[in-house]
Amino acid sequence: MSDLISILMPVKNTAPFLKDCIDSIINQTYINWELIAINDHSKDNSLEILKAYEFQDSRIQVYTNQGKGIVAALQMAYEQSSGAFISRMDSDDINALHKYDNMLKQLQNAGKGHVALGQVKYFSADGVGDGFQKYEQWLNGLISKGNCFDEIYKECVIPSPAWMLHRDDIDRIGGICTELIPEDYDLCFRMYKNEIQCLPSGDIILHWRDSPNRTSRTHEDYTETTMLALKCHYFLDIDYKEENNLIVWGGGKRGKYIAKYLVQRDIPFTWVCNNKNKIGHEIYGVVLQSVEDLNAIENKQIVVSVANRDERLAISEECDKEDWETYFFC
Repeated sequence: MSDLISILMPVKNTAPFLKDCIDSIINQTYINWELIAINDHSKDNSLEILKAYEFQDSRIQVYTNQGKGIVAALQMAYEQSSGAFISRMDSDDINALHKYDNMLKQLQNAGKGHVALGQVKYFSADGVGDGFQKYEQWLNGLISKGNCFDEIYKECVIPSPAWMLHRDDIDRIGGICTELIPEDYDLCFRMYKNEIQCLPSGDIILHWRDSPNRTSRTHEDYTETTMLALKCHYFLDIDYKEENNLIVWGGGKRGKYIAKYLVQRDIPFTWVCNNKNKIGHEIYGVVLQSVEDLNAIENKQIVVSVANRDERLAISEECDKEDWETYFFC
């Protein structure tokens, strides 16, 4: 059917949360969906729970991952799906009951070339920390305006269980997953690269669970290093202009990673920072210069990697005032 929604859900050791998750799908106001659940070699009783739901509801299909890991699971789920509309679910989260109804209407009204979104609300048995509260506020602010890609180099700007795309757009941008990680951030960048338009939303459609064992906290694919590598890869692929003068602003850990990445690929750049103890020193064959030297450089593309929030705000104000082309990697 043309309005069938395929929900792709990798499952790995989430038995304590799985029933609440699946019930939040079964109880949706929109009923024309299929859930493609891929058991990724769980060691708890996740598979038993999935099979029980599959027996009860013909819309639920359960498979065992023929590969290993979330990328292989998502690729397998996509291959088994048949809906014209594709969404993803994480097996420890809970949907608002109008989630798929809302997103489908958005896509039907807007047509192909768009991604439907919804806002998120973090929850945790131990309470939600200040960092996650700030991330939630920032993320929902972007989603409310539909300008997510304006800040794509900061963090992953589309929550993985809170989007919906037309199948044709998934295929056009290269599939549900590539080999690049983290897979959810990679998907965001491929949407951005292929000019998928974000549809604004003011509705909370997902209750996003935080727990100490959550994959994004524990798996090596979600470290700061892998995130930076992905940002650098897509910046060079999408936004970098060889005719401009590339600037790396910041001499800390992130700045050093970015500088090393560029040096290894023979990308010329100027490296600046505010730290007097680092100015004039050579790292990776590049001498760090003072920020004051920026005024003498024309046609700048600036990548900012400064960790301190107050410093970032000051840099943002200065770059806006001077109308410099700036990308914040932090």
